[in-house]
Amino acid sequence: MNPFDLQRDAFGRWTLTLPDGTVHSGVVAVRAFPVSQPEGGAALMDNEGNELMWVPSIGQLPEPLQRELLQALNEREFLPEILQLQDVSSFVTPSTWTVKTHRGTTQFMLKGEEDIRRLTGTVLLINDAHGVQYMIRDLAAMDKHSRKLLDRFL
Repeated sequence: MNPFDLQRDAFGRWTLTLPDGTVHSGVVAVRAFPVSQPEGGAALMDNEGNELMWVPSIGQLPEPLQRELLQALNEREFLPEILQLQDVSSFVTPSTWTVKTHRGTTQFMLKGEEDIRRLTGTVLLINDAHGVQYMIRDLAAMDKHSRKLLDRFL
């Protein structure tokens, strides 16, 4: 038996049914730690930002419910993961970066070195000129060319 139910309604909004049968429409799923613990905890919130339900571990949910929750989370979050740096227009900022992400190849402008933040020893967050954040999950796992380009900015 599922601890709760998460489905889309006729208008495409997420609907949460709690164990007591209470139904909430227009629910938003939010990860607690999207970068450091993507499979960790998540909250289901109403339209006003009130927490309706806390899920301590996404991975512990039954498969169909886990899939629905992950879909709701992915629709809300946009954090492309950089897999490879293909080209950097200049080693001084601002510069245009061409990168391969898990969503495809793209270009963005880096305004300054301060827009690259190290979260842990191997995790970087990069903010582009438009405020979009890109993540490098494991700097050490990147190819030699990508690391060489990044070293110029770190």
